[in-house]
Amino acid sequence: MTLEFLLITLIIVASPGTGVVYTLAAGLSRGGRASVLAAFACTLGIVPHLIAAMMGLAAVLHTSALAYDIVKYAGVAYLLWMAWQSLREHGVLRVEKTPDARSAWRVVIDGILVNILNPKLSIFFVAFLPQFIAADEAHPLLRMLELSGVFMAMTFVVFAIYGLFAAAMREHVVSRPAVMTWMRRTFAAAFVALGARLALQER
Repeated sequence: MTLEFLLITLIIVASPGTGVVYTLAAGLSRGGRASVLAAFACTLGIVPHLIAAMMGLAAVLHTSALAYDIVKYAGVAYLLWMAWQSLREHGVLRVEKTPDARSAWRVVIDGILVNILNPKLSIFFVAFLPQFIAADEAHPLLRMLELSGVFMAMTFVVFAIYGLFAAAMREHVVSRPAVMTWMRRTFAAAFVALGARLALQER
């Protein structure tokens, strides 16, 4: 495990993106438990990309403009739906004092979908990760699993830190209706911006 890999991975994980925004929103709207669930869900959302890379499906996504665009625009549509939900009083990111089990499952499902519909993760496993696997590696798949495990662990820890920090600020937000309104608008705008950025990205 090289220091270069760890540093680059930390930069990638900590950079604001859909997962970070979603985890922050979960922490502010539903508290610490929901923020950790959101971080866990976003981490689970990485697994399909890893499996796709190991099966060669990610390479198809990387080389096929049509396949890439299908996943990309599905992600854009989902981010816009998340923006709409953020604006609604009773949407998925509504503020709850005591979330029930059903809402907890919703946090997990949405967190997984946020990352599953991010085609850049598949490209990460195809174009970035192999750079840290030596050409003469005796067990390249095991090495890939090892590096992927580090990436996923770092994703969970960093996202959880983001979310718990947001949850710590939650009481200051919940007690101010005007702040809650602007919070929803801010997250909606963030999801729209992320959707627009994803729509404009090329392979």
